[in-house]
Amino acid sequence: INLINHRNLSFRFRFFLTLNMKTYWRRWNRALHRDLGYFFIGMTIIYALSGVAINHRNDWNPNYIITHEEKPLLTNTELKSGDRNAILEFLENQQLHTRYKSHFKPTPDQIRVFLTGEASITLNFTTETFIFESIRKRPLFYQVNYLHYNPGRWWKWFSDAFAIALIAISITGLFIIRGRNGISYRGAILSLTGLLLPILFLIFHKGS
Repeated sequence: INLINHRNLSFRFRFFLTLNMKTYWRRWNRALHRDLGYFFIGMTIIYALSGVAINHRNDWNPNYIITHEEKPLLTNTELKSGDRNAILEFLENQQLHTRYKSHFKPTPDQIRVFLTGEASITLNFTTETFIFESIRKRPLFYQVNYLHYNPGRWWKWFSDAFAIALIAISITGLFIIRGRNGISYRGAILSLTGLLLPILFLIFHKGS
């Protein structure tokens, strides 16, 4: 009888030990998944936005907003001579007089006026037109693209840590849910489908 009781106690001990180990393992898995997700939420948004912007770089300039406008020019002798007051008066008519920096004449029939804010105006007296050009940083996208290209050594290591964390978040996420919706069934189907798509692309894409 004592031997039987001893075996029952031993079995119960192993059962509860195994149960506790599984509980602790899942608890640590959820905690790691949660905390890494919280900590790197900013990095995830940064690289997601910059990734979309860079993917479509052939459709737009993700870093800068470039303006190019051509308008008719009403000429006069003083303006054509390059007189500073005449140029300021012209800029005032365009509501740009407060942005004047300098000007020069690259040719007898042209005047190039430099403005603050990375902008300029080219007066063409032959075609009687003027061209306004400006370039300015695209809000938000310029900053996230700058970070995407790893501007410094410490940022490079931080980005590497983020890449490793993404792997950890992906792996721990596989075991968050148990049962039919977990990795044993639905989760496995979705995971394999997600892995299959890039593999199929590599197989059938001509440039790969």
